[in-house]
Amino acid sequence: MEWIFPTAEQLAAALRAGEVTSAELTDEAIARIERDDAAINAICVRDFDRARAAARGADRARVRGEDRPLLGIPVTVKESYDIAGLPTTWGMSPYRHYMPAEDAVQVSRLKAAGAVVLGKTNVPVGLQDIQSFNDFYGTTNNPWDQRRTAGGSSGGSAAALACGFGALSIGSDLAGSLRTPAHFCGVYAHKPTLGLAASRGMVPPPGPALPVEHDLAVVGPMARTARDLTLLLDVMAGPDPLTIGVAHHVTLPPARHERLSDFRVLVLDEHPLLPTGSAVRAGVGRVADALVDGGARVERDSPLLPDLTEAAVLYTRFLFSGSVARFPVDAYEQLQVHAAGLRPDDRSLDAARLRGMVLSHRDWIEANGFRELHRHGWRQFFAEFDAVVCPITPTPAFPHDHNPDLMKRRIDIDGVEYPYFDQLVWAGLATMPGLPATAIPAGRSPEGLPVGVQLIGPMFEDRTPLRLAELLEEKIGGFQAPK
Repeated sequence: MEWIFPTAEQLAAALRAGEVTSAELTDEAIARIERDDAAINAICVRDFDRARAAARGADRARVRGEDRPLLGIPVTVKESYDIAGLPTTWGMSPYRHYMPAEDAVQVSRLKAAGAVVLGKTNVPVGLQDIQSFNDFYGTTNNPWDQRRTAGGSSGGSAAALACGFGALSIGSDLAGSLRTPAHFCGVYAHKPTLGLAASRGMVPPPGPALPVEHDLAVVGPMARTARDLTLLLDVMAGPDPLTIGVAHHVTLPPARHERLSDFRVLVLDEHPLLPTGSAVRAGVGRVADALVDGGARVERDSPLLPDLTEAAVLYTRFLFSGSVARFPVDAYEQLQVHAAGLRPDDRSLDAARLRGMVLSHRDWIEANGFRELHRHGWRQFFAEFDAVVCPITPTPAFPHDHNPDLMKRRIDIDGVEYPYFDQLVWAGLATMPGLPATAIPAGRSPEGLPVGVQLIGPMFEDRTPLRLAELLEEKIGGFQAPK
């Protein structure tokens, strides 16, 4: 039997039963990468010798009676995570020889859980794109249509999972970087609650791996099933042992419900600032129909929902405020001049991006006050609802677009062009307030491309959207291997 597309849960059971060894699983995964990855370019750094040694060690550990959550299971890791002995570049060619001295905290947790790390997966330059390509490692192609992107910035991880290059992967998410690649490649991903999983060692080179608490950004799991997401999140969750982990441990509350019929769900398929393409709208509709068929209480509108326009503008300002930290002084001063020329009544996302780039600390504090009001609004919302179902981006995977001027790129939504970065409004809905969100497959477009949706849940109640994802997987199906 081939051991390529079984779930991590199934592989763990087979390993415990002695039906297969980790060495066999690892050799098979490596053979598949060597055979198929030339066309996809998902694995940018291979670590096969150490993977084989780790697999043999896992088999010996099992003989000794050990049984850890991921013992012997082949996985991949996003290139942006530090792994001792491997380069960490973030897709930036000047750092192609940078070798961190120690593993990122999440890589250490993977290894402690017994996982076998096959290598690293491709990313965009500086993790700052909705695609995954760079001058050093090249372009990652979508396994469903190689003319299209696999997404970014965890695009290599999503493509690797879709191709069977390991059972699990870990990525990160600031602007949908877990959810968008999952949506584009037909796999699962979970953006945890902000601060739930420590991120030390996921830092641009050559910066030191400090236990920094990031604004907006999280690290999280990717998989081919919802249950595998939960398995991997349980490995990843927990504070940094150098900071609040000294005194605190994480105990996530159980999912609010176990049956689909008990869930109260708000379904959204339109955003006030950007239309939703027909293929994605149909995917949201399929999930909504499954919820209704399963007896869930489904609403299409609620006065409790925080204002989507204000949320998108706030998110855009926060996101772009962090994008100019290393700009030269003269370039930053030019941005200030451009921002000063905006009309006071300009509330477009383009204006929000420019204002965000020159946000003063005083203005950031004011914006953060508005964010806290949104968070309180979400707390009130989740007293009446358990989850929100909505798009991740307005379209399936789009054709590769390597225009170096990102502001001149456009996204085609049913034949009409819109600014490239406007598609981030849906990702920001969960990111700005720090809510957990699970990306799930929701069918195919008329062209046969994967379509996903996200399930947004209450803060620190990550098991609620994850459980809903499991129940929907049973109703509408889940991952399918690319043909």
